[in-house]
Amino acid sequence: MSPYETLPLPHTETSVGSSDTVHPLLQEHAITRNGFLPETQPLGRLPHPYYSPWESLVGSLAASIQDRTLRPQVDRLPVLSTEYLTTEPEWRRACVVLGFLTHGYVWGGDVAAEVLPPSIAVPLLAVSDHLGIPPVATYACVNLWNFRSTSPALDLTDLDALHALHTFTGTRDESWFYVVSVAMEARGAAIIPTMLDALASLTARDLPAATAALASLTACIAALGALLARMDENCRPLVFYHRIRPFLAGSKNMAAAGLPNGVFYHEGDGDGDGDGDGRAGQWRQLRGGSNGQSSLIQFLDLVLGVEHTAHGNSNPDKPQEMSFHEEVRGYMPAPHRRFLQHVAETYPGGMRQGVAELLEGGRLSVEQGRLQDAFQTATRTLAEFRNQHLQMVARYIIIPSRQPNGDQGVNLATASSRLKTESGAKMATSGGELTGTGGTALLPFLKQSRDETSRAGEFPCRV
Repeated sequence: MSPYETLPLPHTETSVGSSDTVHPLLQEHAITRNGFLPETQPLGRLPHPYYSPWESLVGSLAASIQDRTLRPQVDRLPVLSTEYLTTEPEWRRACVVLGFLTHGYVWGGDVAAEVLPPSIAVPLLAVSDHLGIPPVATYACVNLWNFRSTSPALDLTDLDALHALHTFTGTRDESWFYVVSVAMEARGAAIIPTMLDALASLTARDLPAATAALASLTACIAALGALLARMDENCRPLVFYHRIRPFLAGSKNMAAAGLPNGVFYHEGDGDGDGDGDGRAGQWRQLRGGSNGQSSLIQFLDLVLGVEHTAHGNSNPDKPQEMSFHEEVRGYMPAPHRRFLQHVAETYPGGMRQGVAELLEGGRLSVEQGRLQDAFQTATRTLAEFRNQHLQMVARYIIIPSRQPNGDQGVNLATASSRLKTESGAKMATSGGELTGTGGTALLPFLKQSRDETSRAGEFPCRV
C-alpha cells in the first residue's frame, strides 16, 4: 500500500512568515516563521561577563588575523566553562564565536595549524555536543546564526538590510556572501508548510491543490535564484577565492592545504586517547561550512523526490554507501536534521512517487496533465537553480584558481592554484579535482546533483 494512503501529515492551517503561529510539526523541529532561521535575531554578544575574553577576541578577529596575532592570543585564553550558557540563543552564539575562532586559528597563518588548543577545543566540543553538530564552523554557524537586520519590519528577505555579525576578513564581500544565504533561507520559509500541505493533498487525491502548491514551489525556487544572482553586487570573485574561501575550509580532504591528518582537538594534558605526546584529545577530519548543509535545499529535494547517490559509487559491494547529502545532515542543527528525516520516512519518494501513482493508467485527464506539467516544471526549475550555482562556481572558484594571488602561505586557495599551475589539470584533492570547502570534488559533485535533479522530473515513472 502506498504511504500516500496511510501516512498523511497534519494539515497546515498557517503559513510561516505570515502568522503569529507556526504549525506544531514545525515548532517541534525548531522551524520558525523564518524557516530554518531563528525566530528572533541572533545574539550579538553573550550577556554573561564571564565570556568577555571570547567576545573581545572575536570582536577583533579580522584585525588579529591580518597582523598574525590571533594564535598567540588564543593560546593565552583561559579554558572557559559552558555553565553560564542558559538559553538556546546563547548556545548558538557560543557556537558562532568558537567556530569563527577555530577557523581563524587553523587557517590564519602562513601554514595551517594542526592542533587546536584547549582554550577553544574544550568549550567548542561542549557547545557542539549540546547543539548536536560537529565541532566546526558549519553553515548554521556562519549563516543561520550570524546575521543582523536593520529592516524596520525585520524583513529578512531584504538583502540590503542584512549584514553578518562576524567575518574573517572584515570585508563587505564576506558579509554579503553570508547574508545572501540568509535572505534565501528567509525567502524559502513560506514554502515549507505549503509543501507539507501538498504532500497531504496527494493523499486526498486533491490534484488542483497539489498543482497549485507546485506552482508556488516553482515561483519560490525562481526567487531563490534571483537572490543568488545578486551575489555579484557586493562580493568580488578574487576576494572570495583568495581571502574568504580558505577560512571556510574544514579538515577533511585538506592534505594539500596543510592538514594531512586533519586537526587535533587538544583537550588538555593526560592519558587516554591522544596524539601519543601526553596530550588528551582526538584527531578529527571534518567538513567545512558548505551550502550543501542548508536544510532548505535538502527539504526541496525530499519534497520533489530527488534521489542523490554517493558520487562515483558504482561498487556493487557497497550499495548502501552514504551520499554527501545524507552525510551532511549530521552538520545541520539536530532539530532540523530530525525534521528532514521525518519527511523522508513519512513520504519516501516525495511528490515524485505520489504524482507517478496518480498518473498511472491510461490517458491522462486534464487535471492529471496539469499536475504532471507542474511537477516537471518545478524539478526543471530546481535543476536550473543548480546549474546557476555551477555557473557561479566557475566565476568565483574555477577562473580565480587560475590567477594566483602572491605568496599567502598554504591554504585551500593557494594549494589549489599551485597544483593547477604545476599540472594543468590536477587540483587540491587526492582524486585530482578542485576541492569544495565541504571536502567534496567540487565540479563532479555539483554536476551530479544537477543531473539527479533533472532525472527526478522524467516520466513515465512506474512505482
